[in-house]
Order: sequence, then structure tokens, then C-alpha cells
Amino acid sequence: MRAHLTLLLLVLNIVSRFRNFRYANESTKLQKKARILFIISIFVTASTGLDFALAGDLPSDEIPTRYGMAGICGKTFDPVGDIFFLQLAGLAMWDYDRVWRHWAPEALRFKVEGTAGLTTSPKTRGMVSVGMLAVYYLDFISRHRWSPYVEGGIGAIYTDFQVDGQGSRFNFNPQIGIGTEIQLGSGLPFFGAVRLSHISNAGLHDDN
Repeated sequence: MRAHLTLLLLVLNIVSRFRNFRYANESTKLQKKARILFIISIFVTASTGLDFALAGDLPSDEIPTRYGMAGICGKTFDPVGDIFFLQLAGLAMWDYDRVWRHWAPEALRFKVEGTAGLTTSPKTRGMVSVGMLAVYYLDFISRHRWSPYVEGGIGAIYTDFQVDGQGSRFNFNPQIGIGTEIQLGSGLPFFGAVRLSHISNAGLHDDN
């Protein structure tokens, strides 16, 4: 129960931060130009799910470090909805309390990832990002071959383009998402996920 409550508070905190970024009144042209760029991205290729220890052999009850790769496709929807992109991502994931030395739910993980890719329309432009996320596995609804999870975190992104009202090509990139690991046979697991990303310079530039 304590773990589920911690997860709920984490998700509500992330959602509230997204809502606080939105303007209460978007009736004027200036506010419309300054609306924040939102992105939906889908992890369409699976993690390799390689399991390695940070150093040496781990005790049998300790969760190993995992590494993986993913392919991502996505689309913006606010303030412009015509940018499509493709990315490749590399990631590493640890048991949460091996990185952050405080109490954490048993099902919580800490993930670091980096991505690089291109927009495919309306023009071809580059984009790279790094981020860190908390990943919580929903063990109470997991099955033999399915392990659903929710995730949320923060990062930084560089885009080789700017939309109207975007003051900087370097921005912060908070994200939330939901996904699942998929175990096919006795091999390494795959995963699929859907994310909502927010791009903003947090007021460091007059145009945000």
C-alpha cells in the first residue's frame, strides 16, 4: 500500500507540473505563440534487456543493471502539429535505491537514456536529448509475459530548429509515459511504451 501511494504521489506531482506550464488564458495572440511544444513519442523497437552488474557478482536477491536500445517515432501536437520525428535511444537502468541512497518501493527503478534522431517533416532537422526517469513496475497487474510500468522524469533536448514562439534550441524536457515489458520465450525481454514530452526553456528566454 505504501509503494502504491508513493507511485500515485509521484505521478500526480509530474502531472501538476505539466498543468502549471499551461497558460490559464490563451485568448491573445502572444499567449498563443508562446504555447509550449508537446510531443507524443512511441517506443516501437524493443530494449535488448541485457543484464549486467555494476561491479562483480551480485547477491541472488539483488536486481542487476540493465542496458538496452530502442527505436522511437513521434509527432508534435502543440503549438504545431506537423512535425514528425524518428530517434534511436540507448539506456541503462538500475534498482532505484542503488543509485539514490534512501528508501524506495521494491518495484521502482532509475533509468538514464540518450537519444539522437531527425525530424522527417516538414523539414529534415537533427535533435538529440539526454534524460533520467523513475520507472515503477505495476507488479499487482503483471502477468507471466507482461510487466506493465509507468515512468516520469526530466531531461534536456537540443533541436536544430525552432517553432514560432520557441526562444531557444536548448530546452528542458520533462516526460511521463506508460509501457510494458514483453517476455517472448526464454530470451531477453522487449518493451513498448508511449510517452508525453514537454519542451520548454523554463522562462530562461523571453519566448518560451
